[in-house]
Amino acid sequence: MNDPSASARDRNRRGHGARLREEIVATAIRMLDELADDQALSLRAVAREIGIAATSVYLHFADRDDLVFAALQQAHAELMESVREAADHAADPVAELRARTLVLGGWAWQHPGLYKVLHESTLNQRADMSFKRVLGEQTTDVVRRCIDQGLAREDDADEVSLDLRSAVHGAVSLRVNEPDLPWPPLEEQVDRYLIKLVGVTPAALAR
Repeated sequence: MNDPSASARDRNRRGHGARLREEIVATAIRMLDELADDQALSLRAVAREIGIAATSVYLHFADRDDLVFAALQQAHAELMESVREAADHAADPVAELRARTLVLGGWAWQHPGLYKVLHESTLNQRADMSFKRVLGEQTTDVVRRCIDQGLAREDDADEVSLDLRSAVHGAVSLRVNEPDLPWPPLEEQVDRYLIKLVGVTPAALAR
């Protein structure tokens, strides 16, 4: 006869140490995406989802904020890897900027709950979320290369980058919170932002 507790015991044996921590973080990422609210997550709920004792979660994370921070940091790292892969296939800085922006928008659309927690949760006021700065720094670098190579109008790269990110975040946030509006394809909005805010030409986008 099958032992109903065998699966849980096997899972616990597989999850010792670093592997258990990875499983806890991955489960928290999935649950945060479903809940769209870090305050609705509990360490006990994560433990139940995995099939382990709550004390096993507390061995790795001091409290909910500690776990949510680790989950957001991991999710952001995975997002940045997708951004990097998209950038690697770009032919020039304009194509790279467009590809990066579309990956970010697509990720937010696919993971609205994670997007809301990452950018709109109160954890942003309680914890050092400086790991998110790399995205802005990379965007500014690409904008600067567009300007330096004559692919965009002369302007302050830092200000242009901030304007672009503000516009994209606004568009994404509205899509997440008001999905029933008659939204145009994200690609069309991004292209308009690149033309109006960055100063690239339609010809540069079409290459």
